[in-house]
Amino acid sequence: FQAEDGIRDVERSRGLGDVYKRQGHDLLYALDHLRIGHASHTAVPTYVGRHPLERHHGYRSRVLGDLGLRVAPFADVTDAASLKAAVAQIGTPAILKTRRFGYDGKGQSRLRSADDAAGALADMAGNPAVLEGFVNFTAEVSVIAARSPSGEVACFDPGENVHRDGILHTTTVPARLSAAQRMDAVLLAAKILNALDYVGVLGVELFVTPQGFTVNEIAPRVHNSGHWTQNGCAVDQFEQHIRAVAGWPLGDGSRYADVVMENLIGDDMDRVPELAKQRDTALHLYGKADVKPGRKMGHVNIVKRPS
Repeated sequence: FQAEDGIRDVERSRGLGDVYKRQGHDLLYALDHLRIGHASHTAVPTYVGRHPLERHHGYRSRVLGDLGLRVAPFADVTDAASLKAAVAQIGTPAILKTRRFGYDGKGQSRLRSADDAAGALADMAGNPAVLEGFVNFTAEVSVIAARSPSGEVACFDPGENVHRDGILHTTTVPARLSAAQRMDAVLLAAKILNALDYVGVLGVELFVTPQGFTVNEIAPRVHNSGHWTQNGCAVDQFEQHIRAVAGWPLGDGSRYADVVMENLIGDDMDRVPELAKQRDTALHLYGKADVKPGRKMGHVNIVKRPS
């Protein structure tokens, strides 16, 4: 749809939540730049106009670097010559990503050596890209954080992530971090929220390295790795997001149970009948009609309550 065509529908709403992936960015960008009749009543996440973090991987890395945060080495790529220069600068192994919209392993191609450059560039299908160097890490964790229009910040406990084939497989809370590391992760997420004057929920993915945290990705929305909050907290990430954009006080996101969130991907749906019988297990199914390889069909939260 044309972004401007949807504005009158949106301006009747007093709160604007996350609009999914591609169409939403154009609509939110238009809202941020056009002074509509009831703009003062409509909470638009500030990343859209000022920091289009999800629109450009390279831009995101520059913004984070300017905040003094560690990121993977990166270089913009537009053609074979710039890719050759990027490989010479960063080395291999590395990963080539489309600048926009890559997620769940899509829009990405791995370079194990310089010989993979031509194939990786072809995988980008002519789209501008960013080459990122690999980071040696011991674990990946994520922090789901929220900020209100008044500057109030609340963070959920860090979760430890495991990926398979570029797709999040599980998130486990608590993550295997020291108390100091947990505090550092939360403060890092809060620093990003405040620096961007962000309103709403944001997910921050971090690599754990001997030198400290390296920011892998930030997602300006509720995040897959935060789904554990549905069964581990009194206020989950979805309610927290609505509270933030509506200008309500942020809720208590304290964790009252240990949780393992597992995504149900493709044929994992065959396990649903058995999972439904399992104790302390909450099923969340997305109602998608077609089961496809690599497609997220739902998730399950396995809860371990304190003894």
